[in-house]
Amino acid sequence: MTSIKGQTALITGASMGIGEAIALKLAEHGVNLALVSRSKDKLESVRKSIADKGFGVKISVHAVDIQNYVDVDKAVADAISQLGEIDILINNAGLALGAPARFWELPIEQIDQMAGTNINGIMYMSHSIIRRSMWPRKKGVIINVSSVTGLECPPFDGEAVYHASKAFLEGFSNSLRMETSGANIKVLTLRPGCVVTNFHLQRVKYDQSAMDEFLQGYEPLVAEDLADTVVYMLSLPERISIKGLDCVPTAQRALTRFDREWNSRQEKKD
Repeated sequence: MTSIKGQTALITGASMGIGEAIALKLAEHGVNLALVSRSKDKLESVRKSIADKGFGVKISVHAVDIQNYVDVDKAVADAISQLGEIDILINNAGLALGAPARFWELPIEQIDQMAGTNINGIMYMSHSIIRRSMWPRKKGVIINVSSVTGLECPPFDGEAVYHASKAFLEGFSNSLRMETSGANIKVLTLRPGCVVTNFHLQRVKYDQSAMDEFLQGYEPLVAEDLADTVVYMLSLPERISIKGLDCVPTAQRALTRFDREWNSRQEKKD
């Protein structure tokens, strides 16, 4: 495995959930961090919690709505000014709003917000970092956090925009990988399955009973599982790329099939 110590990573959606867990895990491995999210207060809280652990890494925070390219580009320039060149981009920020409403029942504002974050935001951040830091040096790693829904259509209402945006991300990642040929730039895709985070609660309008029903009988992923996976993807030798990796609970056999006897079998083993 290759050491990532001393590198610098920019992480979007870094104020909570998977993004926060990735930030903490990378700091543990000696990676400097540029943390991006809309909430400055939450970012400062994440910065403090990491700094308090004494990893000795440099951390900058950038309160930005990634739907605005001018603000994104300024944040990237500021991050480079404070930390140096960006070696790693983790495009983690994403939204799933409106379930279980069907597409035509969604407020257009929610459609715009999901498309603006899940599609434009990822393009804006990738454009700025590749142009400013990766392409001039002909090196870097981009990990786009997609979803298993990018390859399999969800079986329930309210996922049209989210599913389409993740399918877009698959195509964008593949095209970007082709266009960065001629440089040591990796473009990788991580597809989480079911993860217990605020993201999934938001999806079901903070209905805990609906969440409990969805998780019945099996153990889902937690954010730290994805953080460990990111470190694995980043730590492989430069000659190896994990182009796409599905990280799911073992009980999640497919997007439409869960082994809901998983927990009871594990209890019997114990």
